[in-house]
Amino acid sequence: MKNQVLIFTAIFLAIALLSFTQLDQSKDWVVPESAKKMKNPTDPSNKSDLAVGKTLFSKYCESCHGKEGYGDGPKAKEMKGDMGDFSSEEFQAQSDGALFYKIKTGRGDMSSFTKKLPDEEDRWLIINYIRTLKQ
Repeated sequence: MKNQVLIFTAIFLAIALLSFTQLDQSKDWVVPESAKKMKNPTDPSNKSDLAVGKTLFSKYCESCHGKEGYGDGPKAKEMKGDMGDFSSEEFQAQSDGALFYKIKTGRGDMSSFTKKLPDEEDRWLIINYIRTLKQ
């Protein structure tokens, strides 16, 4: 009987967590003010750094966000959330710090990239490349 209660509790918690994750992803992604104010320490006009950012974007981001950042990558259909349109004015209006925070922390289908991209400079270079995708 005790095992059945434990199994039921584990199943209930898993369902609740899954529901919370889906609900959380439908809301606006709240970024702390301190993160929004972070300054990108890299030079967005450095052509070789932009090339590195593009390579990193292709490797880590393109499968979900698409080659042009429209949110239409091959894995996007498998995801529950909106992959976003990186070329939109709304997306581009976010600060570099906000984008860095989102890459670092992740949410829902967007996993944290602190382990995949442990070098913070790589994350900043991806942001610089994303800035070239505006309409």
